[in-house]
Amino acid sequence: MERERERSGRTPKKGRKRRPVPNKVVGSAEAKRAGWDLEGRQPEAKKARLSTILFAENYEVTHDQLCDLLKYAVLGKSSVPKPSWCQLFHQNHLNNVVIFVLQGMSQLHFYRFYLEFGFFRKIFRHKFRLPPPSSDFLADIIGLHKKQTTGDLSRAMEESLPSASPKVSSNLQNDPIIQKYGSKKVGLTRCLLTKEEMKTYHFPLQGFPDCENFVPTKCNGSITDNSPLFGLDCEMCLTSKGRELTRISLVAEGGCCVMDELVKPDNKIVDYLTSFSGITKKILNPVTTKLKDVQRQLKALLPPNAILVGHSLDLDLRALKMIHPYVIDTSLLYVREQGRRFKLKFLAKAILGKDIQCSDRLGHDATEDARTTLELARYFLKYGPKKIAELNLEALASHQELHAAGQELRNTVEVVQQLNTSVLECLDSVGQKLLFLTQEADASELSSSKNCQTVKCFSNKEVFEQARVEIPLFPFSIVQFSFEPFPPNLTEEMNKRMKIKWTEMSTVFAGPFSKNCNLTALKRLFKSFGPIRSMTLVLETHQPHLCIQYEVLEAAQLAIESLDGILVEGTCVKVQRPVTELTLDCDVLVNELEQDSENRGTIYLSGVSETFKERLLQQCNLFLGLEAVILPKDLKTGKQKNYCFLKFKTFGSAQRALDILKGKDWKLKGRHALTTRHLHAWLRGLPPESRRPPGLRVIPPPSEKEALQMLKVDHPKIAAWRWSRKIGKLYHSLGSGALCLILLPGTKSTHGSLSGLGLMGIKDEEENTTPNMCS
Repeated sequence: MERERERSGRTPKKGRKRRPVPNKVVGSAEAKRAGWDLEGRQPEAKKARLSTILFAENYEVTHDQLCDLLKYAVLGKSSVPKPSWCQLFHQNHLNNVVIFVLQGMSQLHFYRFYLEFGFFRKIFRHKFRLPPPSSDFLADIIGLHKKQTTGDLSRAMEESLPSASPKVSSNLQNDPIIQKYGSKKVGLTRCLLTKEEMKTYHFPLQGFPDCENFVPTKCNGSITDNSPLFGLDCEMCLTSKGRELTRISLVAEGGCCVMDELVKPDNKIVDYLTSFSGITKKILNPVTTKLKDVQRQLKALLPPNAILVGHSLDLDLRALKMIHPYVIDTSLLYVREQGRRFKLKFLAKAILGKDIQCSDRLGHDATEDARTTLELARYFLKYGPKKIAELNLEALASHQELHAAGQELRNTVEVVQQLNTSVLECLDSVGQKLLFLTQEADASELSSSKNCQTVKCFSNKEVFEQARVEIPLFPFSIVQFSFEPFPPNLTEEMNKRMKIKWTEMSTVFAGPFSKNCNLTALKRLFKSFGPIRSMTLVLETHQPHLCIQYEVLEAAQLAIESLDGILVEGTCVKVQRPVTELTLDCDVLVNELEQDSENRGTIYLSGVSETFKERLLQQCNLFLGLEAVILPKDLKTGKQKNYCFLKFKTFGSAQRALDILKGKDWKLKGRHALTTRHLHAWLRGLPPESRRPPGLRVIPPPSEKEALQMLKVDHPKIAAWRWSRKIGKLYHSLGSGALCLILLPGTKSTHGSLSGLGLMGIKDEEENTTPNMCS
């Protein structure tokens, strides 16, 4: 159901705040040990993973391209095109999507406070540049600004539903749904079964003689139209004592499965009822969870005002041996003539246009059934009894018109395939909602969009606290923190200083050399480590020195590591960077750059020829796990440069390749990479004249200097450190298989624009990647 409450930014009232729910499927570990995938029922569960290959030439990902990835993450390849700039494998094994937006921050923030953003750089392998944002960044990446040529998806779904004949439409007042609920839309509380109805339909109730040993859920809070819904479905087997529970699935209102547990019956099993339950002896053998365990877990998960939704829910509660006072039973909600009930499979097809309990599957999927009951309840509340009556469900069931109606409904999937569909519409098409957490002052079109549950808070701290509670309940979440952007004068100064810092880090001084040194030979020697931007002779010293400015940081570092302290033309030379206030922490920064998760599997090589790639691919059996060969070209001539980057799946694969390529057969110079690819485009834009004379001191602007001295908590350096750690805590609370994105949107003003930065990864994906041969 779509809750209509508007969260105003005030702290949620005591009775309405939901308690945290685990963000992983309970009991999945036991199922995995049994070789059973709870969702797809595959013998071996696959894991979602991202490729490390970004196909964009300048490594800048547009907002539309980011939107394409998000839509694909929701629907998969059967409904929307694959994203053009990255690869998402096994999308159907994604558990949820979480986006953290740091409004007011940019790529400049990330590299200016690189050491402070420790969590971000160590966890996320995939980084990309974002263009400066428009006036509404979130609306862009969700796709709300796309031209709606095909109309709203939910409207298309509504129009494609089978319509009743005129004869039936004129007699709607006799429809049992109209007779029970009236023709106007009803609220959530109207859909609840009364105590008398629960008694009539044999629901377990407190004090009844056949429910003496049943466990109450302790849900006794005040019920309103804003109370949270939870879909419930159970599978049973036949034992010597009758039907007993073998599986329970609980789905939160956002569509996220919060509990999926296999259960070992207390008594001897005489029939697994596999054709219905999907449970076999092999699946259940390693399970140790008992009924009392799931009873305890369910009591802990449900908030006091929880409403359970199910189909023939009385059977599920009896299998659980639990009592719950607030229920919606979709087999009774969609009232049928003469007390009969529609099957869940029929309602899913006729109302939602989806196929469940398919014959090619082994039994029913409890999670799918639980999610379907939630969607049916939401549909009823959204469109009202009159719309349901107009569908003429009785006629459809009686005259077997589902085939034609189903074909019409399948055509609506084509709406989703259109490129102008938004992420919200994609979520709506699969019965899910988007969670948006933000501050009250933030203005975005997203917050007022339908199918978006918006929670507005007074501060970043409150956004963080709400995120800990709400994220586990939704399959797709956007959490936005807001920060003050750099003032224009500070932005310009910091941009200059950052460029100067990278230039100085890529510069080395070498010497002393004899006055008769061979400059040609020396230039050849230093050029062997990488492309040189400039090389000048320093004559202010007693003996000549050389100042070499490299194009890439890796070349400068390799020159220092290879030549410092060795004999060159009979003289022991020292190779070092210029010492300024911008390079004082250079050794620490270089070490952290090397440990950056994106750089860990990447190596830098110098001395490669034009035939290098061809030779590499011919011998790819030596380089297991090779994912990408990056061969930079000269921007003016288009010719390949004499250095490259090789990207591998793991650090071990990269190290083995480095040892081989530095050996006698290849004779290349190299080391582990220090700079990510999206950063190269920024460094290439560095104008040569921006480099200052060595030793010239740059005085920090008074505003920044004062802020650092006072250590204000809102200073961007402190904010970077603090919120990197806080978001890290939220990330670690996510379950395996969660697609997580960190977005620094950038800034745009009349004084200029700053590019944004994106970081992304799938929780625990690295543990499941195995080396493979290059192709």
